[in-house]
Amino acid sequence: MRLRARAQNPAHLRPSSPQARQHLPTTFSPLPPPPSNRNQAPRHRPGKGLDRRFPCSQVLKLASPSQKHHNSAMPSSPASERPPCEVELAVTAYLPNGAPEKQRGNGTGLVTEFVLVGFSNLPDLRTTLFAVFLLTYLVTLSGNVTIIAIVHADRTLHTPMYRFLAVLSLSETCYTLVTIPNMLAHLLMESQAISISGCRAQMFFFLGLGCSHCFLLTLMGYDRYVAICHPLRYSVIMRPTVCLCLGALVFCSGFSVALMETCMIFSSPFCRGDRVEHFFCDIAPVLKLSCADSARKALGIFFLSVLVVLVSFLLILLSYAFIVAAILRIRSAAGRRKAFSTCAAHLTVVVVHFGCASIICLRPDSGANPAQDRLVAVFYTVVTPLLNPVVYTLRNQEVRVALKRTLARSCGVLR
Repeated sequence: MRLRARAQNPAHLRPSSPQARQHLPTTFSPLPPPPSNRNQAPRHRPGKGLDRRFPCSQVLKLASPSQKHHNSAMPSSPASERPPCEVELAVTAYLPNGAPEKQRGNGTGLVTEFVLVGFSNLPDLRTTLFAVFLLTYLVTLSGNVTIIAIVHADRTLHTPMYRFLAVLSLSETCYTLVTIPNMLAHLLMESQAISISGCRAQMFFFLGLGCSHCFLLTLMGYDRYVAICHPLRYSVIMRPTVCLCLGALVFCSGFSVALMETCMIFSSPFCRGDRVEHFFCDIAPVLKLSCADSARKALGIFFLSVLVVLVSFLLILLSYAFIVAAILRIRSAAGRRKAFSTCAAHLTVVVVHFGCASIICLRPDSGANPAQDRLVAVFYTVVTPLLNPVVYTLRNQEVRVALKRTLARSCGVLR
């Protein structure tokens, strides 16, 4: 803290002797307005001590840290009542770890919001991208809602396999709601800012739904294993209470991993700029803006991501190894074809989903090329959610039959 003094020092206010200067106080209180009669002695205020006037040359010393609050809290007097000696306090804000100051006057000096760069480097294509992404999003949303409605309306689909399919469609719908509407809004608006709390919430739900998607596909693989390898005990093993508990475990596990990763990323402030080189708050571009050293955090997040993807994929492979062994023991070709047809749609979705997840998690240069990262992100946030309803409606005969039955029933009601 620096003390700057500017004042007039009239001769009648100077101490009369050097001994008087030795008794000057090191701290001082605001001086009252001067009395009308200059020969009148200053009044003594009870509990406040004797007010003294002294030259500014004696207060040009640095105040101790314990006096910061006392001096900075002094009330200001009107211009007509200011004492001859005024002291101005200039406070300089010091940021931790030598971080550059982003804003003055708010007391933090840190980044308070991010700017999503998105597709700002393609200004001529923003309208085209908006139209393409909006059309894709509407098709994805309508496909997932259709699957949920068919499974709910048709009683022949009230089995664990199709209930898990409905939950998967609901998860995909929420997954797209986290990123695509915000991206569409930023393609139209000039402002591309997002608050830190909004960025934290977006990342939490994005990671939570992504991890839950991996675990849910694993659960669907286990359901196919029980249905093919233990058909007589299927209704006992996969009874409704067990399915409900397994579904709750899937989402609790996914959001627990997301909570750990989000807390690791947002545990330290951000001071290395406010530009996020992405169209949503992804891990790598946000972590690069952290004040703290992000190497250990990146390693921990990489370990958790690989653990989720690898464990889920290995469990699915194990389930399909038992499924293939059981199918090869079936003697009739029709039976083998029927068993494979029940797994084809799920296997297609597994290959697409874990292929994208492995590209995202296992790339050694993740975050080094923002344009390439955005291209990959468009695929797994826009294209992949579109494939799931298409695959499950085109490759699953029971879903197609139920869809036709539901449409015929709806047309009959309208007539």
